[in-house]
Amino acid sequence: MKTHIVRARAADEAFPREEHLATKIAEVAVDPVEVTAEVREMIVNRIIDNAAVAAASVVRKPVSSARAQAAAQPYTPRAGRSGATVSGLPAAAKVSPEWAAWANGVAVRELDFHDTFLAAEYSHPGDNIPPILAVAQHTGRSGADLIRGLATGYEIQIDLVRGICLHEHKIDHVAHLGPSAAAGIGTLLGLDAETIYQAVGQALHTTTATRQSRKGEISSWKAHAPAFAGKMAVEAVDRALRGEGAPAPIWEGADGVIAWLLGGTGVEYQVPLPAPGEAKRAILDSYTKEHSAEYQSQAPIDLARRMRERIGDLDQIASIVLHTSHHTHVVIGTGSGDPQKFDPHASRETLDHSVPYIFAVALQDGGWHHERSYAPERAQRPDTVELWHKISTVEDPEWTRRYHSTDPNEKAFGARAVVTLKSGETIVDELAVADAHPLGARPFAREQYIEKFRTLAEGIVEPAEQDRFLTAAQRTPELAAGELDQLTFTVSDEVLGRAPRIPEGIF
Repeated sequence: MKTHIVRARAADEAFPREEHLATKIAEVAVDPVEVTAEVREMIVNRIIDNAAVAAASVVRKPVSSARAQAAAQPYTPRAGRSGATVSGLPAAAKVSPEWAAWANGVAVRELDFHDTFLAAEYSHPGDNIPPILAVAQHTGRSGADLIRGLATGYEIQIDLVRGICLHEHKIDHVAHLGPSAAAGIGTLLGLDAETIYQAVGQALHTTTATRQSRKGEISSWKAHAPAFAGKMAVEAVDRALRGEGAPAPIWEGADGVIAWLLGGTGVEYQVPLPAPGEAKRAILDSYTKEHSAEYQSQAPIDLARRMRERIGDLDQIASIVLHTSHHTHVVIGTGSGDPQKFDPHASRETLDHSVPYIFAVALQDGGWHHERSYAPERAQRPDTVELWHKISTVEDPEWTRRYHSTDPNEKAFGARAVVTLKSGETIVDELAVADAHPLGARPFAREQYIEKFRTLAEGIVEPAEQDRFLTAAQRTPELAAGELDQLTFTVSDEVLGRAPRIPEGIF
């Protein structure tokens, strides 16, 4: 890996195009380096993973709304362009690719249940799959082309996350997704570096927004934000292909992202990118979720179910303090100062970002369920509310250090739980990484990804359709040009009929 120093530049400072971060990203995207077998295997796993969570969310309102918008944009095939599929709809019901990216992006993100990477910033790099796959289907590309595009998308987003912190300046993390998806589409289509440069710049410029989407009263926009970034990436590449340019230098300019949205002048960011000829392996550093909750709560859920028997009668608990990283404390813990994190009537999205709620329910239930654990009647149970309000978080510098460690064997996203009983006795335990993490007690491999898909698709996707999709997904590297529409799933009209009625919009 080569580390690039990125900083804001004065308007009159000599700063040639070849030194721009967008140029460096474009150069990675056009590098024809072979995708390794290990990376191909993991990309297939994540295609399955995305489909699993999309199936589980197919009749939820935000997903139904996005699907209705996409269905209003049907695509009439023409030479070399066929449209793209929408999860849940028949494969033949093609829509314009940017709208497929939108609908599928919402379906993938709605339950907050797919892969994650955390470093200086945080991300769900599987958000790259919907826009890159949509363009691949639309343009008749092969499975090998798709694999190359996804390897780039994952690489660029994860490398940006390693080097540039957004949340410190209250910028939403999807600002790293727009450029990564644009770069991945560039690789997929075999575009030249200049076109990718312009697309990356446009995608970043149109996808920077504040973190209010994940603060206070968290709404369904939390799921829509990454889908919007993916949609913007598709449109940015389309404009760049038509010869339209982007603001430049987009990161380093005097009025650019670093100068006015991030650290400002005088602050340097170190962004690692593969050197020429170096394989794109970043996906191997990411990890998926066993539980439908914010990633920093994955290990606490496993810790709660492990401690449950030791604690015994939960009514005897006087207090629980979770000693954890700065990020966990201030984003999903009591360090956020958000009263909504203790509101029994809060939205699912807000409860998903409340580790006191999540730890309380996991203690009581001994596990976690993507629907039952968030049900209003579950959140409003008096004994749950009582326990929930006994839980707090504090930052522990050691957990913060491990959170930011660049050593994968040391990097941790867990907590130490100190449970104080009414008798004064304390019960203490800690867990550094979730059980499903590559270094956890039960790491996910292909078998677990397939099991996750089967579990989440049960009662939604017919068994025969599950079999068909899984067969196709596992053959992704071998799929020929024009066969990528197999990488979707269809559900019955009866299943779609369970979705809430969506009011008429403009389209």
